[in-house]
Amino acid sequence: MDIVLWVIAGFLAVAFLGAGLFKLTQPREKLAPQMGWVEDWPVAGVKTIAALEVLAAVGLVLPALLDIAPILVPLAATGLAITMVGAVIVHARRAEWQNVGVNAVLLALAVVVAVGRFGAWAF
Repeated sequence: MDIVLWVIAGFLAVAFLGAGLFKLTQPREKLAPQMGWVEDWPVAGVKTIAALEVLAAVGLVLPALLDIAPILVPLAATGLAITMVGAVIVHARRAEWQNVGVNAVLLALAVVVAVGRFGAWAF
């Protein structure tokens, strides 16, 4: 199970690092065609979400790899799960059902990592 948690955490880290960096580095006008929800949010809110995604991506992997404060791994996964609950709500309100499904899968994966790393497979 430890290997499964590592694989899931690695996948989540890559996904959220890419998504977060994309949102951080692109202006709203470039994000809007692909992410319609950014038009409903202030730029500072979008950039904050992006920065949190990047930090969570780092927190999913580096603390365990470096053996420095490994409790940050399940905390990062919990933060991502909370973020995905918000994403599901936003996309459901906008009737973006495909995005709801993707966010629900990411939510489930983050919960698996959080529960596993807080529980029997903690570092």
